[in-house]
Amino acid sequence: MTGGAAEGATSETGSMRRSVEVEYWVIDESGRLTDPGGLVDASPGAEREFVEPLLEVKTTPCESTAELREELFGQLGRVLERADELGKGLVPLATPLRDGDIADLGSERARIQDRVVGDRFEYVRHCAGTHVHVEQLPGREIDQLNALTALDPSLALVNSSPYFGHEPLGAGARSLLYRWMAYDRLPRQGELWPYADDTEEWARRLERRYESFVTEAVVAGCDREAVEARFTPESAAWTPVKLRAEFGTVEWRSADAALPSQVVRLADDLVGVVERLDGAELRIGGEPHVGDEAVVLPPFETVRERVEDAVRDGLESDAVRSYLERMGIDPEPYEPLSAELRERGPLTEASARRTRLDYAERLARDVRRRRPVRSD
Repeated sequence: MTGGAAEGATSETGSMRRSVEVEYWVIDESGRLTDPGGLVDASPGAEREFVEPLLEVKTTPCESTAELREELFGQLGRVLERADELGKGLVPLATPLRDGDIADLGSERARIQDRVVGDRFEYVRHCAGTHVHVEQLPGREIDQLNALTALDPSLALVNSSPYFGHEPLGAGARSLLYRWMAYDRLPRQGELWPYADDTEEWARRLERRYESFVTEAVVAGCDREAVEARFTPESAAWTPVKLRAEFGTVEWRSADAALPSQVVRLADDLVGVVERLDGAELRIGGEPHVGDEAVVLPPFETVRERVEDAVRDGLESDAVRSYLERMGIDPEPYEPLSAELRERGPLTEASARRTRLDYAERLARDVRRRRPVRSD
């Protein structure tokens, strides 16, 4: 299993391994976006992303929340030490607060996506997110996938930017851009998929989406062999919840980039629900409920409605809060950064730079504190 970790879980929630991948915008001392440069070599797990000003930090699979927190905060601490030397900072916001284009690294994979998606691929370049990987339970993989699908409105817990460019769009601008705008020509590539009956159905879905993507790429002028060499059925689908055969995980890709303490807490909460499946029956179609003997998921249409509420209104939606509580997650400890930023209204370039600097300092303080979570 690969990926990243989250803060907020305790070592008492069980031994199901979890990891996280978190993307952060890199800025210079004036708050302008810049290349990560030497930050990539500062710590194991620090890597370039496909756009120039993004740095990704990945943890290894961890047995507990304490282990996950220790690894993630240790990685970020080393990166921030190097950032201090280089006059750089990490911004824990889902979008860069920048008008205009964001440059990518010019990989062939990105070039193909650019041809297929068209001008709307620029929306993807403005997105920084968090991926949570949960170890697959043999024989319960589809139940895990379906449970994490039902937990998709949890994205509201860490909405971190309302902005596309300098203008506010909604509580979760990244989710809005990624799901509803970027893949308009290939809507099933980026949207949340309905519950699956079994792994065979999941595989068929991936194959259909892959065939559609390859066809669109060829129509757009790409060489078929080049496309097939760089994309697999698993990697060509950008749906928010995925079975990852390569890593032996279920990957939940819905969350924004956020403060590391928020990321760890969220991962803990997600794993805490999924771990119930180790001894509980999963049922679909009733009132949401998470218990020791049964986990009940609502109809998919209900999930879709709560996701829309989570993207547009975040935790200001009473329907989202109530839903998350019934799904076994307490929203009270969360303070999404997006809620703070929505009060600022439209930004100027100067205020955008100041905002990036402010939140880079917030991340640095968060790492220095290594704030404890719950009883662990």
